[in-house]
Amino acid sequence: MRILGIDPGLQTTGFGVVDVDGHRLRYVASGTVRTTGRATGLALGDLPGRLKVLFDGVSEVAARYQPSTAAVEIIFVNVNPQSTLLLGQARGAALTALVNANLPVAEYTALQMKKAVVGHGRAAKSQVQEMVRRLLELPGLPGTDAADALGLAITHAHAGAAMARVGEVAQLTRRQHAMYKAGRSY
Repeated sequence: MRILGIDPGLQTTGFGVVDVDGHRLRYVASGTVRTTGRATGLALGDLPGRLKVLFDGVSEVAARYQPSTAAVEIIFVNVNPQSTLLLGQARGAALTALVNANLPVAEYTALQMKKAVVGHGRAAKSQVQEMVRRLLELPGLPGTDAADALGLAITHAHAGAAMARVGEVAQLTRRQHAMYKAGRSY
């Protein structure tokens, strides 16, 4: 299974691609989609243009690496409501690109990702970078946005497998329950 992790941001969105084979993780790619600067020619005030760059960038990553699923960070409510709204729009553009590519999308908070990757939810960015480097056996530290995206992919690799097992048990329980209820299923 190939997982695409996305760490949404309006200026810089991180992405990370990981292959999962059982319990083995293999690094495929990582990087960022930048919505400002000389490469895009867009100013900070051009929100619609920046959202298009983000949508196109995530779409291109999905098309290039052909993941089977995606994991995206859930945003938190910031002290500044305007920043939260802008980040939400960036996240929406990324989610739309993933759904447009027909990918199932799982969502995790930064706290969940840090707990899964580092072992505690209040880990510093440098700790996430180091653990991602170790888990994926990378020669160097990935950038902070890419490390968060790779961390989301790793989190989904572990949590997704566990949730699939829970789903199998839940289906079995429902079937057994239906047998005791004269064949009625819910």
